[in-house]
Amino acid sequence: MDEATVRKVLLGLPEVTEHPGWALQPVFKVRGKSFVYFSEDGTRASIKAFREEQEALVAENPEVYEPSWASGRFAWLSADFAAADEQELTELLTEAWRLTAPKTLVKRLDAT
Repeated sequence: MDEATVRKVLLGLPEVTEHPGWALQPVFKVRGKSFVYFSEDGTRASIKAFREEQEALVAENPEVYEPSWASGRFAWLSADFAAADEQELTELLTEAWRLTAPKTLVKRLDAT
């Protein structure tokens, strides 16, 4: 996947907005809560996930995924767009949205 395709996936989710981050890199939010940050060069993204998922993906595919920071039950996962499997990356992005979005929005997505 490339940056444009990842952006299209993210902006296709309900109520996702794109904002400039601290270094003007794109940050994606749902109702004001961040769930994906692009790298400054646009080749990677930090994606919200559960700690267990972060650990498993880093162990399985260290050439694609790197651990980012963690807080509480969540851990952020850094993914290389070009090296990642398109379906897996799409699922990770959607799951990050689900972890962040209000339940009413998740139900709306599930109904489609």
